[in-house]
Amino acid sequence: MCGRFTLFTDPEKLMNRFQLQEIPFDLKPRYNIAPGQPIPAILADGGRRRIGQLRWGLVPSWAQDEKIGYKMINARAETLQEKPAFCRLFERKRCIIPADGFYEWKQMDRGKQPMRITMRDGEPFAFAGLFDTWTSPAGQKLHTCTIVTTRPNEVVTDIHDRMPVILRTEDENLWLDRARFDPHLLRSLLIPYDAGLMRAYPVPALVGNPKIDVPECVEEISAPA
Repeated sequence: MCGRFTLFTDPEKLMNRFQLQEIPFDLKPRYNIAPGQPIPAILADGGRRRIGQLRWGLVPSWAQDEKIGYKMINARAETLQEKPAFCRLFERKRCIIPADGFYEWKQMDRGKQPMRITMRDGEPFAFAGLFDTWTSPAGQKLHTCTIVTTRPNEVVTDIHDRMPVILRTEDENLWLDRARFDPHLLRSLLIPYDAGLMRAYPVPALVGNPKIDVPECVEEISAPA
């Protein structure tokens, strides 16, 4: 799964990396992003990319209650076309979610050790995501998203049995192109990212508290005994 991630890359660098003309909100450094919070997401709009904020935890347009979002922070790549909440979104409502690292918890003899997983070069990357808009009984609109997951690569496999889908840079436009739907081609993108380009390292236990969002969350600590 993917239940926490980070994004503290400089906004100007992020704009260049993701071909954005502007970031129309205050993009603050985030060291411990958790479900239920607003997160940056990029959509394709008339051939141009734009970034906005979606709440993490998908609430399908047909849902009776927005609380369902807390159960839908992730969508399994293998069953996107089978699940009612995801099949329509897979066709028309795909997005990418910028990040520069994510957390998973590794089972150790003395408990679980939080690990941060990043690119070896520290550069930002994009999760594959889906989004939808839910309207409350009072008429208020809620824009939400979920992160697609797949089987783990060699870096993640001894930490967790799932990992988020990280798109190759050259595949991002295809994922974002909502006018083009080739399910076989799109599914071919939903695979583990090249492990040779990634690394994992232990971080302080304080990251386990979603209320703590400080630079110390990403500090590398000595490997536990």
